[in-house]
Amino acid sequence: METEELRTDRLGLLLDQFDQACEMARVRLEGLGDEEYLWEPVANCWSLRRRGEATTPRTYGPGEWVLDKGAPDIPASEYAEVARQAADGMSVDKIAEDWSVSVERVRQVLAHTGTPEPDETPVTTIAWRLGHLHSDLAGRWEWTFGERRHEPRLLVDFTPSAALALERFWALTERWRDSVAAVTDEQLDTVGFSQYPYGSDPDDPFIAVLAGANLELIHHLAEVSLLRDLWRARYTTPGQTA
Repeated sequence: METEELRTDRLGLLLDQFDQACEMARVRLEGLGDEEYLWEPVANCWSLRRRGEATTPRTYGPGEWVLDKGAPDIPASEYAEVARQAADGMSVDKIAEDWSVSVERVRQVLAHTGTPEPDETPVTTIAWRLGHLHSDLAGRWEWTFGERRHEPRLLVDFTPSAALALERFWALTERWRDSVAAVTDEQLDTVGFSQYPYGSDPDDPFIAVLAGANLELIHHLAEVSLLRDLWRARYTTPGQTA
């Protein structure tokens, strides 16, 4: 990835943020091994598993290795989004289809008052987080710059090899970066320039999609970095042994 002269325009700032996040992550992920990649620090982690060994209600991926995924639901962090969809005129049936949940579940969310209880989210392995990022970015590229027809969850052939997973992931980040760098100001402001079907991309100007994609990349790679720290320190906690 070539380093460009510092830019202060809207696209330049987002590209610079993306570049810096990737550069920092490359350093933090240097030397990642297969055992660490698949390490489950607590019980009931979501991870990357052989298709026949998956333990969650749903899994995704086109090949032998798939990512864990739970039953469809609307997380508490998205209640406001469901309310916005309803306020914008989307029917309850359509909202239920959008979130792959029952109509009754949508009605429960819309009827909820007060502050939602925090979501009980699973701990996920480095393999899961990298796979999730890879799948998300591959789908977003396909539905923005590609043919806009391939199912996002089937675009990435997941692998238990940390080295191969990183090689493929960094190749994709460069492809995404090169495509984004060619976007015009008019396209930045175009609502629906990205048609990625999982999320609000079709309803947002592309500059907001880019900001959200950067945030997704940064926060998941930060979590991966923390898992690497915990892996190194796993046997230094008092009372623990190898």
